[in-house]
Amino acid sequence: MYRGKKVLALIPARGGSKGLAGKNIRPLCGKPLISWTISEAKKSCYVDRVIVSTDSPEIAAVSEMYHADVPFLRPKRLSGDKAASVDVVLHALDILEKNKEKYDVVILLQPTSPLRKADDINRAVTTLFSKKAKAVVSVTEADHPPLWMNTLASDGNMKGFLSKKHVNVPRQRLPRYFMPNGALFLSFSEHLRKERSFYGNRTYAYVMPRERSVDIDSIFDFMLAETLMKATVVTSVRKKG
Repeated sequence: MYRGKKVLALIPARGGSKGLAGKNIRPLCGKPLISWTISEAKKSCYVDRVIVSTDSPEIAAVSEMYHADVPFLRPKRLSGDKAASVDVVLHALDILEKNKEKYDVVILLQPTSPLRKADDINRAVTTLFSKKAKAVVSVTEADHPPLWMNTLASDGNMKGFLSKKHVNVPRQRLPRYFMPNGALFLSFSEHLRKERSFYGNRTYAYVMPRERSVDIDSIFDFMLAETLMKATVVTSVRKKG
């Protein structure tokens, strides 16, 4: 049961980004990218506290402007390209526990998934408890089945690129494949400490639609997210009218 469990929403946002400089606070539909995740996390009926883990004073200032807590700055050893997300989460949990704050469940919310809604967070938490799971990871259906994918030889030759039994098979006859969309990772804190992973035998999927599964890593992703956001606003206004 959920009753009595304390839930922490942790938003990781380091300052350096090789793919797109300043990505986490780059404006998206007039607001910093990270603000969209902060806003939806704070709307969740399950989340007790929203914290941003960052090494950047600038990101920290923006996050606090949008009412997230930034009780510490992340150390350099957890701020590089090779830093694992689970280590960032455990670092935050350790600091909070030293300050007498213990959370039963932690939700990792990457700021690069701005289309994720509070309802997605709530439903994922519900999945964690209703399935008696240890962890939940959000996924979305893959655009193309991996049966139609392969690596290419250096000369581009496609000999054996696809299995003969899959070449002329309509997509509708192939199995549905899903992939993590980066929007939600939930786990019981003690389970995460023990396994050091959100994946395991008791991990369940929370399925999200493609239109809320954009994971921003490039300027194209920004353009796509902005287009989808504007389309959602127009649709909402038309329904109200």
